[in-house]
Amino acid sequence: MEALWVVLGIVVVLAIAGVVSYNRFVSQKNLIKDAWANIDTELRRRYDLIPNIVETVKGYATHEREVLENVTQARANATGATGSPAAQAAAEGPLVAALRQLFAVVENYPDLKANQNFLALQAELTNTEDRLQTARRFYNANVRDYNQRVQSVPSNVIANLFHFEEEEFFEVEEALRGEEGVPKVSFEAGAPGVSFGTPSEPSTAPPATPPAGMPPPAEPSSAAPPQRPDEPAG
Repeated sequence: MEALWVVLGIVVVLAIAGVVSYNRFVSQKNLIKDAWANIDTELRRRYDLIPNIVETVKGYATHEREVLENVTQARANATGATGSPAAQAAAEGPLVAALRQLFAVVENYPDLKANQNFLALQAELTNTEDRLQTARRFYNANVRDYNQRVQSVPSNVIANLFHFEEEEFFEVEEALRGEEGVPKVSFEAGAPGVSFGTPSEPSTAPPATPPAGMPPPAEPSSAAPPQRPDEPAG
């Protein structure tokens, strides 16, 4: 009789654990869905900004037809991309590359760089890109946690029973996205209007070693200043 109660207790514990695991999978799936909705919102915001940027650039850079057409076509392809996050990411790579090319062209038109409407659009695009990167990191973190549970024992038993499959990450291909990062607006004199670098951090690297054959840089002297002729010695 005692053995029966032990077996029954084990069955109850396993059933409770299974229910908890299942509910956690459902919660994670909903969290991933909400995180993807945030990404989609920021992507749509960027798509809405691009035509205004193109029209503003077109008013100053009439000879940059190919660049403007590339941006317009890349936007159309990205807007029309539907389906998995991987498919959307594949369409976003060329769009980011086209935008990078567009802002490189802008550097040749000082009047355009000083246009207040263009500066406002740049700032809005930068804010959108920052929010997009935050949403992307949040989404990918949730996908990573969920996929780990799908693959791990014993939660993978529940995943297999109820067909919880791995989710795709949202990552723009590095070959297209490059190492420059998202566009950043700079209003400093002599600086590009928009660059694709990540914010700089204080360097912790040791001083650079001078090339072979070059003397090391002179260090500040701690010696006392030379004595003036009319000053008393001592």
